[in-house]
Amino acid sequence: MTAVTAARTGVLVRLSDFFFRNRGLLTAVLLLPPLAWIAIVYLGSLFALLLQSFYSLDAFSGLVVRELTLATYAEIFEPSNLQIILRTVTMAAAVTVADAVIAFPIAYFAARYARGGAKALFYLAVMMPLWSSYLVKVYAWKLILAKEGIVTWAAAQLHLTFLLDGILAIPVIGGPSLSISYLGTFLVFVYIWLPYMILPVQAALERVPRNFIEASADLGARPGQTFRTVVLPLALPGIIAGSIFTFSLTLGDYIIPQIVGNSRYFIGQAVYTLQGTAGDIPLAAAFSVVPMVIMGLYLAAAKHLGAFDAL
Repeated sequence: MTAVTAARTGVLVRLSDFFFRNRGLLTAVLLLPPLAWIAIVYLGSLFALLLQSFYSLDAFSGLVVRELTLATYAEIFEPSNLQIILRTVTMAAAVTVADAVIAFPIAYFAARYARGGAKALFYLAVMMPLWSSYLVKVYAWKLILAKEGIVTWAAAQLHLTFLLDGILAIPVIGGPSLSISYLGTFLVFVYIWLPYMILPVQAALERVPRNFIEASADLGARPGQTFRTVVLPLALPGIIAGSIFTFSLTLGDYIIPQIVGNSRYFIGQAVYTLQGTAGDIPLAAAFSVVPMVIMGLYLAAAKHLGAFDAL
């Protein structure tokens, strides 16, 4: 037993010496498992998805024709499918703008004025919604926005029912109730993704040097001018980082529009229905490529504008 132990120890020592002299090889060996996992599971699945999008569905038999074609992508440009894409992109953009507007003052207060226990309370308040179940939050909002929910009750108590009815009567965004309308879908999206905007913006504002703001004031700049020329440009990387989360998550989400909203599809719902009920895997794959293309263009534009320079 002692001889075996000594032999194992000798092998380990020689192996350790070998890797010590070849540190590049050691790094490669350590990185190989995670890189293999990414290549096989992540990139492999993306390649399979992309390949499926170049197949087509036989209209007569309902079977997938495994021949490379652009016919499936041509279906994406049909008016009904373009409406789904436009509807989703519009919602994602609106949610991103709303989250940025709401998150900025909250993040600014936390970065500039919150200290000690107040800052801990801030992080707790922002992170706590992320600890609860996603579905629980969505169904809770469905009850809140329902015709018998607290919003309708509060409007009645404040004698503002006419205002709520007027909002619900607006074409496109309105509906029978907030829980069956685009406005309700928008409100739930804004709430669910808000923490993903607050935290990056707060982190970016934390890095804004206070002496920059003081120097701007000493040079005679008004608070609004200081905000536009100093604070906002330096906080832009955080806003861009947050918008990547809010925009991309809204693009791909199918649960919120299915629970809170009307029957008109978003991209996520279209993919879910096509690969499930309809069995049209190629078109579902082509629809899945659309958010990736949109996000690629968005990131390229943001990089071109220099939004990532300060990250």
